[in-house]
Amino acid sequence: MLNVLFSAKAAAWAEYEAPLNAAFAKAGLAVNLSCDHAPENVDYIIFTPNGPVTDFRPFVKTKAVMGLWAGVETIVDNATLTQPLCRLVDESLTNGMIEWVTGHTLRHHLGMDTHILGQDGIWRDDSFPPVAANRPVTILGIGALGAACGLALHNLGFPVTGWSRSPKNVANIRCLHGDDGLREALTGAQIVILLLPQTPQTENILNAESLRLLAHGAFIINPGRGPLIDDVALLTALDSGQIAHATLDVFRIEPLPADHPFWAHPKVTVTPHIASTTRPETAAGVIAANIARGEAGEPFRYLVDRSLGY
Repeated sequence: MLNVLFSAKAAAWAEYEAPLNAAFAKAGLAVNLSCDHAPENVDYIIFTPNGPVTDFRPFVKTKAVMGLWAGVETIVDNATLTQPLCRLVDESLTNGMIEWVTGHTLRHHLGMDTHILGQDGIWRDDSFPPVAANRPVTILGIGALGAACGLALHNLGFPVTGWSRSPKNVANIRCLHGDDGLREALTGAQIVILLLPQTPQTENILNAESLRLLAHGAFIINPGRGPLIDDVALLTALDSGQIAHATLDVFRIEPLPADHPFWAHPKVTVTPHIASTTRPETAAGVIAANIARGEAGEPFRYLVDRSLGY
């Protein structure tokens, strides 16, 4: 019998208890799932950074920590965490992100706001959008989420460039990497989508200098992490017209303070970190499968590289 500790906000327990137990049974695992196992008896931890566990030293026999979030930036530097850490890669989370990114890309590409928000009685029939083939899109971050979104946009006809810190090879996406690749990926891009992890290397990757590389009147879509963008530089670029609109789902401080200029800016759309989320039914299957791999002596999937921060 495996002792599995669930460490998350109390409200999450009601959502996850039944799906996790069902997934464990389906995977052939005998599991005692609880929120209050004694640390020295815990085999695995199912974890979110806003849960009660912050010190991992008492968990002396714990084989791995299974994250319920895709992002790990708030835990990866915890010096007490020496156990293997796995982030969540979940099909429903990926599909949700594809839908949100595709929807907002098409919104900006088609100029939908002009007609949805501009019902002023004037017939404007001279505002045809370009076809997708003439609208270059750059995705910063082509891991699991970025590659999936890039493929969906490619299938709609957009020329997609993906950038990452290290070399990647993704079918139907032009892949660039490194500092020179970043400049090339941004130069002339008309839509930029940010799906990078938050690390010291990615903070403020969109800043005054890099924003100037984009095509004049470009669009920014950020469902990744708030600190990827220099807020002041973005506001300046919006005011100058260099950036036509920014759709932002993530922020340096969340909830976004009511007096933040993003709320009132006419060229900013604020969404409250809803681009995608973990769904208990599918996430439970991913967690159970990964624990089954560990018990079978197989390597865990989605292991975090502490040196890279993701």
